[in-house]
Amino acid sequence: MSIRVQSDRFDPGAELNAFSAGVAGAGAVVSFSGLVRDVDGGLQTMEIEHYPGMTEKALAKIRDEAMARWALADVLVIHRYGAMTPGEVIMMVATASRHRKDAFEAADFLMDYLKSRAPFWKKERSGSGADWVAARDEDEDALKRW
Repeated sequence: MSIRVQSDRFDPGAELNAFSAGVAGAGAVVSFSGLVRDVDGGLQTMEIEHYPGMTEKALAKIRDEAMARWALADVLVIHRYGAMTPGEVIMMVATASRHRKDAFEAADFLMDYLKSRAPFWKKERSGSGADWVAARDEDEDALKRW
């Protein structure tokens, strides 16, 4: 059950292979990787900030909640901070369980939490300046399922 908050790039494929190799007895592994997206074509960088210690503690708490709610063999959460350009991998979640339903639901739950409640702050920089990314109503609504 690994949680990593890091500035370094990572290879989602290699991470998934290593994760999958370590989950004995699992019948399902689900993963999701989030990328920096450039919706309007002008994004230069996405800068993500966090408070070391506080962030890892918050992610461990939500990981523990997922482990309690679903029959999971393992969980992996990797989230980057610092400046990233469009197309770079920001984060990854992987879940493993005996059955696919638990793996899918737990991964979805973790993603909703990371999108709306994890203590990360995002700033988008473009040629016209910099703006903090505001919470979106649809992300907040997604949390109501849980």
